[in-house]
Amino acid sequence: MKSLRFLWMRLGVLLILGLAMLACTWSLVDLGFPSGPTPAPGTGPNPTPVALAEVTFTALLPAPLAPGETMVIGILDEVTGLGLNPILYPMNQVDAQRFSVKLPLVLNSVIKYRYYRQGAFTALEDTAAGGMVRYRLYHVTGPGGSEDRIASWSDTPFAGQTGSLGGAVIDAKTGRPVANMLVNAGGISTLTDSLGQFLIHGLPVGTHTLVAYAPDGMHTTFQQGAAVGAGLTTNAPISVQSVPTVRVTFVVTTPSDTVRGAPVRLAGNLLQLGNTFADLNGGINTVATRMPTLSTVDGTRQGITLNLPVGADVRYKYTLGDGFWNAEHAQDGAFVIRQLIVPASDVTVTDTVFTWASGNSAPILFEVSVPSNTPPGENVSIQFNPYGWTEPFPMWPLGGNRWVYKLYSPLNILGSFHYRYCRNDQCGSADDSFTAGAQANSRVVSTSMTGQDIKDSIGAWAWWPDSEPGAIIAVPINPRKGGFWAGIEFSPNYHPSWQSLLPSAMQSVQSLGVNTLVLTPAWTATSVNPLTFAPTPGLDPLWGDVVQSVQYGRAQNLSVALYAAPRLFPSTPDFWFQSPRSAEWWETWFSRYRAFALYHADLAQQAGAQSLILGGEAVMPAIPGGLLPNGAPSGVPADAENRWRGILAEVRQRFNGQVLWAHPYRDALIPAPAFVNQVDAIYLLWSAPLTASPGATVDTMTEAA
Repeated sequence: MKSLRFLWMRLGVLLILGLAMLACTWSLVDLGFPSGPTPAPGTGPNPTPVALAEVTFTALLPAPLAPGETMVIGILDEVTGLGLNPILYPMNQVDAQRFSVKLPLVLNSVIKYRYYRQGAFTALEDTAAGGMVRYRLYHVTGPGGSEDRIASWSDTPFAGQTGSLGGAVIDAKTGRPVANMLVNAGGISTLTDSLGQFLIHGLPVGTHTLVAYAPDGMHTTFQQGAAVGAGLTTNAPISVQSVPTVRVTFVVTTPSDTVRGAPVRLAGNLLQLGNTFADLNGGINTVATRMPTLSTVDGTRQGITLNLPVGADVRYKYTLGDGFWNAEHAQDGAFVIRQLIVPASDVTVTDTVFTWASGNSAPILFEVSVPSNTPPGENVSIQFNPYGWTEPFPMWPLGGNRWVYKLYSPLNILGSFHYRYCRNDQCGSADDSFTAGAQANSRVVSTSMTGQDIKDSIGAWAWWPDSEPGAIIAVPINPRKGGFWAGIEFSPNYHPSWQSLLPSAMQSVQSLGVNTLVLTPAWTATSVNPLTFAPTPGLDPLWGDVVQSVQYGRAQNLSVALYAAPRLFPSTPDFWFQSPRSAEWWETWFSRYRAFALYHADLAQQAGAQSLILGGEAVMPAIPGGLLPNGAPSGVPADAENRWRGILAEVRQRFNGQVLWAHPYRDALIPAPAFVNQVDAIYLLWSAPLTASPGATVDTMTEAA
């Protein structure tokens, strides 16, 4: 720990009293954040006092600490980045394996936290499966506490017995299941499916704090203790209530050195404020293009009005970049994180950004000229690498193929660092040809006490022709009957930054003359045994993203199909080879695939998709008489035919559009299972390689196509 400091988190409309000289700052990547006290909160206009509640956090260790080691708890900041701005509190030893600390916290807050063991090295707490604990959740409803069982540390394996928690989240008023609730216990999180179901494996035996939290804040937060037995799954029913929204108007006064016309964004902890609930490049959790952008009120003020859920704990900040780069800072250079517990009536929040800068280093101006064939309407982005690539974000257009970006912060933690340019935030693929791919050290800049104006020029974009292709001479095509699909299937790969690109992508698809768009949402199976198969933030598009994508396609008069195929980790062959395929395992597989199929049936119905495609290469070992990728029998249960028929019948009950079965064509047509007589059509999966050469050019592959 670097030094003692105040806990104060800069609050736009909240005044918190207490916690002085209790916490210290520290960074997982040792970026050298400034130490010392931050200004008192509530210094903006009209601060409002709020109630505090004393909460006791107790950690039960898997083994006693070594001599010289200490325990701390970290209160995490998902807006800046979970590992980039934690506030750590030393814990007091109760006995050899029990430590605790009492913290006064804002009433109705939802706290994200985890534990650290500090000594010669700092160890983070791990799950029983060896994965890092992203965070634990605690809902502050009054004086209380949480007793948390630490499974293991990042430098030691888990030793002990585990169990599971499962159940369903139900709306207390309607009795209907609630999808997309983030359920957390023991530092492990999962999202509920459209049946409201969740399943958390690998929890150490004992009692855990179980929390269900709405990433968009649209349902109340649920919290209770849940006992886990060895080798057992504890049923934990959860009841929540939907909440209304109110109009919250944010008005902020920006510093005088703010670049005129630069977009000021509102970065926050809710989905609608740019949080992805995923671990992105460089420990970033927010995406700039998913954040709301403020509008000019007058010369120094900007504002925006949002509909936010009543009672939601909103953590937010103003930024010219994302939650980490070019975000607002306090006078001492510390990151600012504001808090608003949304009231029951419309409210106006007035804030003042003290500075965009941090430390004594002067801002750096990046100017770049891009090729004249850069497609109109595209953004040019910049990406920084202080310790590894972080998430890119858009630069500011000057016109005439020139773009600019002024970097204010956090320059106090940098010396020399790398950077590169790309198109539409897609660094690593749509790169400047000079810094394409994994090449990370091509452009370097160092901080300075005097201002810098870096002028760069991009000669060409990687994977983009120097000139537009010539006219294509069409061949005569016989008219097709109604219902013929002339379509485009999107790649199943996904990144949260792609969402902002979809409107223009849909226009491009429509301009090709197609009539059908096939979207490929997925769930990821992150563990084989026990099987963990659920929507995974950052890897899979979430419910709202898919609904929005379908709406974009429909706006272009496209017929939209959802092709729901599981993403199996680490690969489809490895997943099936590593699976035990016991009777119990198959029972879990079909239960989770049923939830997967019904989730996408419900999603297709709500979004207004015309077709739903199930099946695909990933599920071939699970069909009747299924074979593993090496041709060996998979051992699928004898009643697999009836199981599939039951799933398809339920899908039909929930989705009134066309249902297709995706079936692979390899060297020959694989015999289709008998249950395909319950679907409307076959979606034949056939592909041929465009080249056998790893160094083939685009022209070569184009000719082959």
